Amino acid sequence: MGKEQSHIIVNRNFVRGEIDKRIYGSFVEHMGRVVYTGIYEPGHETADEDGFRHDVLEKVKEMGVTAVRYPGGNFVSCYDWRDGVGPVEKRPRRLEIAWRAIETNEVGTNEFMRWAKKAGIEPVFAVNLGTKGIENAVSLAEYCNIEEGTYYSDLRREHGVEKAYGIKTWCLGNEMDGDWQIGHKTAQEYGRLAQETAKAMKQVDSSIEVVSCGSSKSDMKTYPDWEAETLKYTYPYVDYVSLHQYYGGQEMGTENFLSQSLDMEDYIKTVIGTCDYVKAWHRSDKTIYISFDEWGVWSVPDKEVAASVDASPWQVAPHLSEQIYSMEDALLFAGMMMNFLKYADRIKIACQSLLTNISAAIMTKEGGEVWVQPIYYPFMHMANYGLGKVLQGVDEIPTYDCALRKHVPYVDYVVVHNEEKGEVVLFAVNRMEEKADITLELQGFQADCIIEHVAMYSDDKKATNEMIHDLVKPEQINGSSLSEGILTSHLPALSWNMVRIAIL
Repeated sequence: MGKEQSHIIVNRNFVRGEIDKRIYGSFVEHMGRVVYTGIYEPGHETADEDGFRHDVLEKVKEMGVTAVRYPGGNFVSCYDWRDGVGPVEKRPRRLEIAWRAIETNEVGTNEFMRWAKKAGIEPVFAVNLGTKGIENAVSLAEYCNIEEGTYYSDLRREHGVEKAYGIKTWCLGNEMDGDWQIGHKTAQEYGRLAQETAKAMKQVDSSIEVVSCGSSKSDMKTYPDWEAETLKYTYPYVDYVSLHQYYGGQEMGTENFLSQSLDMEDYIKTVIGTCDYVKAWHRSDKTIYISFDEWGVWSVPDKEVAASVDASPWQVAPHLSEQIYSMEDALLFAGMMMNFLKYADRIKIACQSLLTNISAAIMTKEGGEVWVQPIYYPFMHMANYGLGKVLQGVDEIPTYDCALRKHVPYVDYVVVHNEEKGEVVLFAVNRMEEKADITLELQGFQADCIIEHVAMYSDDKKATNEMIHDLVKPEQINGSSLSEGILTSHLPALSWNMVRIAIL
């Protein structure tokens, strides 16, 4: 591997984009133990009066989660929101087709909104455009966002919620391009349905923003035609297009595995270009933004998930795909997340998938402890310190070639200017299996001192927190120095880094 030093220059006046705090979102789906024994467990010793685990809520707040997408996911495509409101004892137990489980409907719209208030997050709701359609979506919008005086708003009030929720963001279905989706549709079928649903929902509440389904992953055969076709119908009526992406492939080796964040970057750029093509096609002056509302590292093959579902179907909150993440996984996770900062001018919402227990940052034991995976820490650092403006970097960074792609930078980075806190923050991943030396020249800033250099690394790149819950965690290191506006940093091998610099 190369040992050349990396050089980066940023200038205070060259700004890539303003960060929308909603990129630090997560995702709660009625799947496995995400809800039941994840965020909600009435019998737990930390449970509050509504049955929500206080220990989990504290981790969510510490993590810095700002928005949460709910209730799915594949789950939403055969969900009737009416099953989850009203007296709990009268709610039906349903076959949950997507994950072949039993849904008790003990938690529904009003319970989730109580949890959202406790967690201090903005809700991002999804509507069922798989087995349902316009009426189901419109009635839910009425239930949530109309104050009173109509059937569904008054029904909400009967259920003990007098004030309308005013939910701002609504996703028009989930992964409708995928043949695994209940109610899967062609681009034309989805485009027409989403168009009419968006129109009708905005008749109910003109202040809402809606998200049109984009591609489920970058290797879909229909990508990017799906975006081009569906947006021809939905462009005048929606505000965002969604993207989803997971990466696995740990068996390919570290160099290939970590390079996949560049595929994600290509994916983002292609969809931005497609959106702008449709903008021109419509002769529109409106810009469509991206809601990357499902993303993460996948460490369990899909066939194992399917096997888990098929082995013992129709359970309540089954243990399903409870992935254990390594130090290596956390590096790809961080690289994926930094893409939202790099494209902050167009990506305004992002939801890490999922919040608890399944491909999750936060893990719980039923009746027991809560602990966090290595992926928790890059999210926490960016959510708490990646605020303000993203600076456009000019760089000279050594690269490597691997089987998946050529010219992969050994160091991946993004630089943020947080004017409110009076600091510049460097986030960086060292993809090398040896230390990396970098310099960062801060033009137009009066740099004062280094506040901290936090790094997460391990002698064992496959180390996890499963058995020893604090085995992989960040620590403050003396890895950086500052002289005449130039930061010099030594990044440990295969490491995640955050360097905070005070500015005057």
